Amino acid sequence: MAQLQTDVRYISGIGEARAKALYKLGISTLRDLISYFPRAYEDRTRLFPIRELPVGEFACVRAMISAEPTSQRTMGGRILVKARAVDEGGVLDLLFFNQDYRRSQLRTGETYVFYGKVEGDLLRRRMVNPLLEPDGQQQLTGRIMPVYPLTAGISQLILSRAIRQGLDACRELLPDVLPDHVRQSHQLCYVNYAYENIHFPDSPESLDVARRRLVFEELFLLTCGLHMLRSRRKDVAGPACARADLTPFYEKLPFSLTGAQRRAIDDAVGDMVSGRPMNRLCQGDVGSGKTMVAAACMWFAAQNGWQSALMAPTEILARQHYENLSPLFAQFGLTCALLTGSTRAAKRREILQQLQDGTLSVCIGTHALLTEDVVYHRLGLVVTDEQHRFGVNQRSALGQKAENPHMLVLSATPIPRTLALVIYGDLDVSVINELPPGRQKVDTYAVGESYRQRINAFLRKQVSQGHQVFIVCPLVGDADTVPDERKAVTAYAEKLRQIFPDLRIAVLHGRMKPREKEAVMADFAAGESDILVSTTVVEVGVDVPNANTMVVENAERFGLSQLHQLRGRVGRGSAKSYCILLSDNDGEETRRRLKVMTQTNDGFKISEEDLKLRGPGDFFGARQHGLPSLKVADLSCDMRLLEEAQTAAKELMADDPGLEALEHRQLRWRIHELFSLHAEGLN
Repeated sequence: MAQLQTDVRYISGIGEARAKALYKLGISTLRDLISYFPRAYEDRTRLFPIRELPVGEFACVRAMISAEPTSQRTMGGRILVKARAVDEGGVLDLLFFNQDYRRSQLRTGETYVFYGKVEGDLLRRRMVNPLLEPDGQQQLTGRIMPVYPLTAGISQLILSRAIRQGLDACRELLPDVLPDHVRQSHQLCYVNYAYENIHFPDSPESLDVARRRLVFEELFLLTCGLHMLRSRRKDVAGPACARADLTPFYEKLPFSLTGAQRRAIDDAVGDMVSGRPMNRLCQGDVGSGKTMVAAACMWFAAQNGWQSALMAPTEILARQHYENLSPLFAQFGLTCALLTGSTRAAKRREILQQLQDGTLSVCIGTHALLTEDVVYHRLGLVVTDEQHRFGVNQRSALGQKAENPHMLVLSATPIPRTLALVIYGDLDVSVINELPPGRQKVDTYAVGESYRQRINAFLRKQVSQGHQVFIVCPLVGDADTVPDERKAVTAYAEKLRQIFPDLRIAVLHGRMKPREKEAVMADFAAGESDILVSTTVVEVGVDVPNANTMVVENAERFGLSQLHQLRGRVGRGSAKSYCILLSDNDGEETRRRLKVMTQTNDGFKISEEDLKLRGPGDFFGARQHGLPSLKVADLSCDMRLLEEAQTAAKELMADDPGLEALEHRQLRWRIHELFSLHAEGLN
């Protein structure tokens, strides 16, 4: 008898070869198979008469083959089968390329149901390579058909049949992890009905009912799991800190902090004196002053006798932090060091010794901070900058250099708060939603190729006035090929050298070695080049106050939040700054998206709009945060259901924080299974 953990290769019709293909889709067990939800649906329930078939759309039609099909070889060597079908009011031409078997399959006088894209005009309709089946069979038509993501060797029909067998074998074995009172109070269907109708709905209404149940369950489980992750901190002692007056720190700063910065510092200090380890995300726009929040926390940790470590994603960014913070800390007698992959051996040994004997208060660096020989005397605070560039494992690896240190995560990717709570899981969230005085607003323009000459003249003018320019190119290639960013960027740079033979043009792309990238960025920051042509690798880079213009080629290929990140590379100095978004795509959605960029510099407003237009894909990725990924929920349209599920989960966890009650056993087990990366925190 089949069980939920039965290997898929034992399912009838699968076998070893297809099982290997299914493994590529993440399907290894019967549970995985029935939990592999469709990405879309095609409504094949409505039958159109031939004369009413909607041109340009996919549709179903019932028609009779009126003449013997014929075949011929095309100029390109392909075999073309032609057939004609009729109903009471019209004629439908059918074309099949490289499907010679259709000639013997389609029988004159027999009626079939065809499904495909309708071509032609008002007088004559046509379908090319339609799906078909004998009238009344209803395997491919006559119902709402699920559409699944596929891989080589697995067709929609093979997968659909396998899921059908899987459901028949184990639908009644599925545990209903939602407590009865939760399911009833939120008017949710039973789990076996939900799984049946998410795959094989008999109506749009039953699909809605099934999807609502599964979305709610997914978000409910996620919220409960996050609650349990957070609650573990209550049982663990963090590095002990006593309250201290931050006035001496504020007085040494050459500028006043914003209210938002002070609130974020208060949040963090409140965590550090709570007796539990801080686990906080500080998010805000590029230039909002997150580094000063981190500096205040590191100063505060030092006042309590603790060392701090700050990890940045690139050497040049780490060096920038060191050059900014070291003089500040020196005013308080705090020692600060920079540790990267290029730190010379003698200097490295000296830093390691100072870290181990406690004479070094703050260490700033890259992944070099994670190596085994880095040992701290009394590490109390870990800060990671640009969180979206680090996986959860890297963050925890640095945290393992001490016993439950305070953790502060900085991110310049503004994310809607509700979504941030999902993405960053067990982190509390502080938001810096105002910019420091003097931060430049970047004038943004969305234009087409017809403006090219004017743009080139504008770039020359900016360089002649002593400024520098970023030009960002998208990767070139499709999903089936590896984009050759080196070729694309280098070729574009050569083109620019012909246009601007007297200007110094540098190239930066992701396939360069780390030291090469660092050198190019360092030269640009030092004013050694006028124009930097780059891929999005420049999105997280060094502060170049002299760069006042950003040009983004093919801007429609980027998400709004990514465009906002790129725009944040300029506007850092005193000069008026500009961002030019180039796109020849005249689509309505493209115009609407790029218009958002021209109307606001507020990263949070942009992220909200990005979420509406593109969904949460850009923000949400299990590899980044180590939390279970969403299989059915879509946070761009399920936010109301998310709030409903979060409320229900919080009420349940308030009554039974550890889910110890007998009726919550299945729920607890399922959360342990989903949060396997964090299992040690849930046990």
